[in-house]
Amino acid sequence: MKLPGIKKILVSKTRRKKFIRNNSTKKRAFGKALKTCTRCGRGKGSNVGRYNLNICRRCFREKATELGFVKYR
Repeated sequence: MKLPGIKKILVSKTRRKKFIRNNSTKKRAFGKALKTCTRCGRGKGSNVGRYNLNICRRCFREKATELGFVKYR
């Protein structure tokens, strides 16, 4: 996927440096954004951290029976 204005930014070194400096994400020390899935690496905030699992909801649904969880409904 190419953005229409990205060619103008990538032309010169100074514009590229400014773009990277101003548009990079903020480094976080804590919060939802830091927690990632230990299985797939997904970090969208839907992390199951109970019992120190630290896996996303998709991976949890795939591996719940192997982990010993029982579905009652």
